[in-house]
Amino acid sequence: MATFGDILQNIGEFGIFQKLIICALSFPNMILAFEFACVFFIQSDPERHCNTDWILKADANLTLDEQRNLTVPLEHDGSFSRCRMFVPVDWDIGTIRERGLNETTVCQNGWVYHSSLYTATIVTDFDLVCERANLLQVAQTVMMFGVLLGCLLFGPFAESFGRKRAAQIPLVVILVFTVTTALSPNYLLYLISQFLMGLGYGGFRLNGIILATEWIGSSKRSWGACATQLCGAVGQAILAGLIYFVRDWRTAQFITAALFAAIVSYIWFLPESARWLLERGRTEEAKELILKVAAINKRRFSDTLLEKIAVKEPEKKSNILMLIQSPVLRKYFFALLFTWFSLNVAYYCISFNVGNFGLDVFLTQLVFGLTEIPGHLLCVWLLEALGRRVSFLSTILTGGILCILILAFNQGNPVTVTVLATSGRLIVNWAATICNIYVQELFPTSCRQTASGLGSIASRAGGLIAPLVNMLAVFHWSIPIISFSGLTLVSGCLCFSLPETRGIELPDSFDEAERNRNKKATRKENNANIFEHQIN
Repeated sequence: MATFGDILQNIGEFGIFQKLIICALSFPNMILAFEFACVFFIQSDPERHCNTDWILKADANLTLDEQRNLTVPLEHDGSFSRCRMFVPVDWDIGTIRERGLNETTVCQNGWVYHSSLYTATIVTDFDLVCERANLLQVAQTVMMFGVLLGCLLFGPFAESFGRKRAAQIPLVVILVFTVTTALSPNYLLYLISQFLMGLGYGGFRLNGIILATEWIGSSKRSWGACATQLCGAVGQAILAGLIYFVRDWRTAQFITAALFAAIVSYIWFLPESARWLLERGRTEEAKELILKVAAINKRRFSDTLLEKIAVKEPEKKSNILMLIQSPVLRKYFFALLFTWFSLNVAYYCISFNVGNFGLDVFLTQLVFGLTEIPGHLLCVWLLEALGRRVSFLSTILTGGILCILILAFNQGNPVTVTVLATSGRLIVNWAATICNIYVQELFPTSCRQTASGLGSIASRAGGLIAPLVNMLAVFHWSIPIISFSGLTLVSGCLCFSLPETRGIELPDSFDEAERNRNKKATRKENNANIFEHQIN
């Protein structure tokens, strides 16, 4: 009986076909970075004062400075209040000048914004300031909740209907609701659109990586996840330039939608995962795909090997319960869940604070993206040179240490803080990439998508609470840093139990998955037995 690993070796583990499918599935991740434009590039506290045009009824010829002097109270430092105004009165302008106004209230007719970096942001369009300022974090949280739910829905969907459909449908969802986001006339419709866009975002990020990985042989499998992350890094760098030149969040959304329209036009030609087809017992469809891939890779596929492809009955859908019941796989599973959660808390806590490090926001975002590009290329090399386990542990612990070092420099040293935050974010993202690879390599085909989906849910839960963790800064600026750094370091300690999976074929059954844990130990034991037998 031939395994799918044997088939890949025969038709090419990383030929023209695999490179094409990686490019096709990685390019959307470059554009997905733009979806965060409307929540990353905002001024959380722009220069403003209350709209007090009511006084123009008393004198329409007032200058802006005169209007502000008469209607906006001063703070203790002598600046105009950003959140309060004098209560409107039905007096003539002479009486107002003579008697002055004393009673204050919150802004009643919106705000007037000035000295802004941007033409329009969600903060200025929806007035997310003063008592509504926390709604900015709500917007970030709602989007991340959509991403989480997308992982929850499209993970099981892919097990039943295939990797291909589970990657295609989310992209259509993203396209539609990117457009509705740009057209949102009010904050409520904006939230709904962001939630549904996040739904598609989570579904594609999960299933795109799986589809690519299942077509790649063990010697190049790390490219499946790393290429995705690499394109995401390029997208982060391009995002800085996009917002620098556009400066309007709605226009940026329309540009993003146009790019996704181009992606949707070709995504329907993607092939299904032959590994999944074989697992579902659809052997004839799998054989046709395998022959096509062999032709694209310019390899001759052995008819003898084709005859050895096992015809499988579809497995029962109790696989996730079987995973939990396995002591070995259960330990790995929960260690990876907690780690993925912790890494995303750290990543998004840093990312959502891009404008608060003290340096130019565009420069900081550009550095975020540019530093990740060589980082992910280095990740591919180290994964093959050092293996998964050493790379994983070293990146988690190093990232946690760099993040906690921010505590020593957060007061008045923006350059050092930016360097530490950028380095910590890069290495934490690197660790998350390895985490994604681990999930593919530790669990069998029958529950790989579900395990990845639950892992992605845990990771998106981390992104979901990141804005809430950042809100703890109102009590003390150090609390968010201590929280996400501590989680990262604890998860690094838990991952010492994970095995090495470099060069091991993806398991297709639970028995294979559990045996992979002990392959090296078994090999050593067999060698020792042979040696002992020779002595005797």
